[in-house]
Amino acid sequence: MSCGNGVFRRAEVRRTTTETDVGVRLDLDGTGIATVTTGLGFLDHMLISLARHARFDLDLECKGDLQVDDHHTVEDCALVLGRALLDSRGDGAGIARFGEARVPMDDALAVAAVDLGGRPFAQVDLDLRRDRLGEVACENLTHFMGSLAQAGAFNLHLDVLRGVNDHHKAEAAFKALAVALRRALRRDGGDTVPSTKGVL
Repeated sequence: MSCGNGVFRRAEVRRTTTETDVGVRLDLDGTGIATVTTGLGFLDHMLISLARHARFDLDLECKGDLQVDDHHTVEDCALVLGRALLDSRGDGAGIARFGEARVPMDDALAVAAVDLGGRPFAQVDLDLRRDRLGEVACENLTHFMGSLAQAGAFNLHLDVLRGVNDHHKAEAAFKALAVALRRALRRDGGDTVPSTKGVL
């Protein structure tokens, strides 16, 4: 699928395992409307914020083995959303490719940089001190970012530079990622793939 002008940038992805059943519908050229149900209230909150500030339209539903813990649900939501991000941008023709953002939230400040060049990598430091935020283990929020970048085939650097409140740090990080993705995915008016190799 080309991402040139006039082409819908949408994807629908489903992944079913013995641990989770995750379905995602994503429209990159939406208005930030999100319906998210994962069984984890804090994760829902973060994903809704991500969609709002990236200006994606997102429907995501996950039924996971929460009787075990939150890990499989968090990871698999990231994998399916990442795949939808990859599929919906097609060959990348006409996109900016790179995006970055610095986002404050009260005491917290986060910075994100992304490259949609097809080389998965994630360097993430959320500087979270608590064990959990709501029902989500803080280590799994970092793991979410890495899984998203891996499945979405993009390079992500994401750091919380300062902050006191862990909720604020996490939310600033998700918002910074959202704005960086929005900028990287914006159509720049061209119709070529933004790479000297000719492909992303």
